[in-house]
Amino acid sequence: QVQLRESGPGLVKPSQTLSLTCTVSGGSITANHYYWNWIRQPPGKGLEWIGYIDYRGSTYYSPSVKIRTFISRDTGLNQFTLQLYDVTPEDTAEYYCAGSLGPKYSGSQKEYNYWGQGTQVTVSE
Repeated sequence: QVQLRESGPGLVKPSQTLSLTCTVSGGSITANHYYWNWIRQPPGKGLEWIGYIDYRGSTYYSPSVKIRTFISRDTGLNQFTLQLYDVTPEDTAEYYCAGSLGPKYSGSQKEYNYWGQGTQVTVSE
């Protein structure tokens, strides 16, 4: 059974870089046609898709965060990482990693085959 687990600091200061890692167990991030996504939910708002890195290592980002986002992977550790630069309090959210067969570009959990438990990140002094 594939499981995803997010990890990273829970508090980041404004203008700094938010860095989160998703560790995948029970399956490989290089498995054909799988896409590995980051999604977030700010307080009181809906789920927002951030971007993905696919089984080939290609990436695609939401236009709303594209200029501040970088997703990478470590195939040896079977992990993928989100870096969000120059954060503001508006980046405060619950962050989720998720896996899908094919690209989804969606924040809807039902679109995904695998979903992490989430990690809270607060941007504050």
